[in-house]
Amino acid sequence: MKIAIIGAGNMGGATARGLAQSKHIDAKDIYISNPSKGKLDAIKAEFTGINITQDNKECVKDADMVILAVKPWKVEDVSREIATHLRSGNVILGSMAAGTNTEKIENLFGQHPVYIIIPNTAIAVRQSMTFIARKNTTPKMDNEILTIFKELGDTMIIEERLMGAGMALASCGIAYAMRYVRAATEGGVELGMYAKDAQHIVEQTLLGAVELLRANNSHPEAEIDRVTTPGGITIRGLNTMEENGFTNSVIKGLKASK
Repeated sequence: MKIAIIGAGNMGGATARGLAQSKHIDAKDIYISNPSKGKLDAIKAEFTGINITQDNKECVKDADMVILAVKPWKVEDVSREIATHLRSGNVILGSMAAGTNTEKIENLFGQHPVYIIIPNTAIAVRQSMTFIARKNTTPKMDNEILTIFKELGDTMIIEERLMGAGMALASCGIAYAMRYVRAATEGGVELGMYAKDAQHIVEQTLLGAVELLRANNSHPEAEIDRVTTPGGITIRGLNTMEENGFTNSVIKGLKASK
């Protein structure tokens, strides 16, 4: 399967790098194009099997799947450039451009199997939470796309109407998690820790919290109950956070992001 990626920025470059390490995709079947050569050279230096080009039309020639990893305002220009160079109407189109939807891609390229693919920045370390919406696809195609992107973290096919909610939780959610890490680190410094040590402790604590939820298949409150003892320090801390609007702030922030 030849995969053509248009754009070697944060998402396009990370996708190419992740796929090059996949068990299911051979690096020689990955093609990536970009206007500037520097980003392409950097990818080629890491993964010599990947094919690089500054010509979008050359990139998509005979491709089975084309991934648009460009800025939203460039999607129309790219479509005018490559639409007539796609091998057939069976070529799978995937868009990572924020704000695009299956209807827009279909209007620009004609009827194709279409996926809207929204990873988060953790795709660079193969730990993305990726959401996929689809149109005109088959179960076989769906399985292929899931297999590809599960190599880069976890993946869910969702209804297109839920894409905003998914982005708030996972794409914006990366920033919200980072803000918690920063806040907890600063709190650790006030408690007497060096900043580097405090951040390391917070990072490992978050990893441990996630693994507990996954290992026990439990609700967060069940794990909280294991930590909070009557009259203990944890319940005092939790209640103080709630007095200052912790849960309400998280929910309002997520709703504002949708």
